[in-house]
Amino acid sequence: MTEEQNKTGSEDTFISHLIELRSRLMKASLVVIVLFLGLMPWAGNIYDLLAYPMMVALPEGSKMIATGVVTPFLIPVKVTMLVAFIIALPWVLYQMWAFVAPGLYAHEKKLVAPLVISSSTLFIAGIAFCYFLVFGVVFRFINNFAPKSISVAPDIDSYFGFVMTMFIAFGLTFEVPVVVVVLVRMGLVTVEKLKAIRPYVIVGAFVIAAIVTPPDVVSQLLLAIPLCLLYEVGLFLAPLFVRATQAPEEAV
Repeated sequence: MTEEQNKTGSEDTFISHLIELRSRLMKASLVVIVLFLGLMPWAGNIYDLLAYPMMVALPEGSKMIATGVVTPFLIPVKVTMLVAFIIALPWVLYQMWAFVAPGLYAHEKKLVAPLVISSSTLFIAGIAFCYFLVFGVVFRFINNFAPKSISVAPDIDSYFGFVMTMFIAFGLTFEVPVVVVVLVRMGLVTVEKLKAIRPYVIVGAFVIAAIVTPPDVVSQLLLAIPLCLLYEVGLFLAPLFVRATQAPEEAV
């Protein structure tokens, strides 16, 4: 085979990969869009559900405010798009897995599928933990601390930004076991080394919690403690996962 034929074959392979990638992206995006359009009639109710932890903490009769002209429309739309993406997350991650799967060995496929499932599950679990537990503590603290001379009426745009920051922080925190497992499986670090740096991880967890969460001790603990516990879970699961995904020649 000539050099020109090799070059042509490589270009054809590259183009076929791009076509496959486009197809997977379109399939993932289509589901998100369909879910978004299907949920749009209930966009206001979805935002009310997101705002519920704050509304419970506010004095009776208080409401949020919207300072922008189109904000009452845009914020519920953004929240609805977020919900649609979260619902479609397993399908989106499956499309990513289906794109890379043909190029993987059998033992590597054993590695990818559990990581895709666990990553989406843990991220959603982090969001749920933040919504159902952390928000109640944080909002009660903030509103109880406010002077009686102040009428607390949060802006919905600022509230949305705060909620997204907290969701991302807790969602990523719950990914710690996956990060630990991947680092060990790729051979970048050993479990023994990760155990040795445990004190630094604990300090780092509290530093991150102090930066991300509001300045009350309870909410900081609610982020730092799960991060430390999930780190321990990763240390426990990493050796098991490595043994389960070894290549035949590695197992010999």
